[in-house]
Amino acid sequence: MRNGMTARIARWRTAAGRATPVPFTVRGGIALTGLLAVGVAWPAELLSSPRFMLPVLIVALWPAMAPRGRGGSAVALAVIAGWLVDTAGYGSPVELWRVLALATLLYLGHTLTALAAVLPYDAMVNFDVPALWLGRALLVVILSAVVIILALGLTADLGGDAFQLATLVGLAGATAVTMVLARMARRG
Repeated sequence: MRNGMTARIARWRTAAGRATPVPFTVRGGIALTGLLAVGVAWPAELLSSPRFMLPVLIVALWPAMAPRGRGGSAVALAVIAGWLVDTAGYGSPVELWRVLALATLLYLGHTLTALAAVLPYDAMVNFDVPALWLGRALLVVILSAVVIILALGLTADLGGDAFQLATLVGLAGATAVTMVLARMARRG
């Protein structure tokens, strides 16, 4: 086991020595979004405890170190668990800014992890590549936030049967889009 750890540390040193700026920046973005998401989701009382904070920080940094693994899913689950602990366990109110911030940070972390998974750490890449990637991701985030805010506004106006009908129509539309995309993916 010790030889395996020594070999892994030697590989990380080699990788750090050969890393180029763009992949390093992308991985830094993954770490930043993970840490911010954990900070928004978990209660401050728990994050201020060093005994509890260390495992959460390790999970938050995991996808930045190994983007091809299960780290992205582990961060998402840790953030969701923190949200549940804070809202259900500590009684924090559900606020729109926190929901939008968590959705944004989780999506950006996910998309940056996907980019880092296909981007070797020593690749020579222009900054245009991650800039365009993040531009598209931010467009998705902004459009999603607008739709969420409009939907929340409609829930205040609609009630009862009309709202239930709108929910069912929305679910049917989402199912139809998923089926069309799955069929298109099989053809391509």
